[in-house]
Amino acid sequence: MRMATVTMSSKELERLHWMGALAERHATQREVASHLGLSVRQVQRMRDAYVERGGAGLVSERRGKPSNRTLPSEFREQVLGIVRTRYAGFGPTLAHEKLVEQHGLGPSLETLRVWMSAAGLWRTRKERRSRPQQPRQRRACVGELVQIDSSDHEWFEERGPRCTLLVYVDDATSRLQELRFAPESTFDYFESTRRYLERHGKPVAFYSDKHSVFRVNAKDPKAGDGYTQFGRALRELNIDIICANSPAAKGRVERANQTLQDRLVKELRLRGICTVEAGNAFL
Repeated sequence: MRMATVTMSSKELERLHWMGALAERHATQREVASHLGLSVRQVQRMRDAYVERGGAGLVSERRGKPSNRTLPSEFREQVLGIVRTRYAGFGPTLAHEKLVEQHGLGPSLETLRVWMSAAGLWRTRKERRSRPQQPRQRRACVGELVQIDSSDHEWFEERGPRCTLLVYVDDATSRLQELRFAPESTFDYFESTRRYLERHGKPVAFYSDKHSVFRVNAKDPKAGDGYTQFGRALRELNIDIICANSPAAKGRVERANQTLQDRLVKELRLRGICTVEAGNAFL
């Protein structure tokens, strides 16, 4: 007679071991219940199934069947269809927010993430992982260090002109403190810094790249005191300016730029914003 093959999990194999011990009277029901973390009544039902059907009686009858909580396939296709047509390129978190806000559809965030990944609409973090960088410790207090940077990007896509976004991020919390669309010039940094000071007060230091707005890059300057206009203004305010040696060193603002290039562009698209003035009013 041909023997049937039964596939068991490690948990079920452990139960099979204890049912054998119980059948051979090497253990009592109470001892088996203690080892398996079950009640005595559950062990009794398990023993009855083992006596009737052997090891197969310990295998879950739900194996290979869809969960009772599985959402209908029609609902899944409806959600993915909306994501494809309305929110192409959106990450799961932002797409989930828009589905709830605009369409009243409520799959959980993790469910939507799995669906989008399986449908090829989203790459997981593991798939996107690059060479890790040694993180720099955060400053202890809000306002102790503020990372500043500019992000040149097609913020309005084909609807408007290419421009630069000035970004101020607090080092201790990664909180966005100031955003402004503008050309990357000294006067634009003056305006954005003035707005930052009025809203948040004076920081201990700004952390920037080595752009000519922040430091004198000439090897042998013929004149001047070694400060740029922006640097001179910060010195008058007793605010330090620190220039990073690499983009990774100011990773908090660099990551903020990546997030904004993903989410802010889509928010501007959904609202039909196509000018610098309207963009700054939205910011």
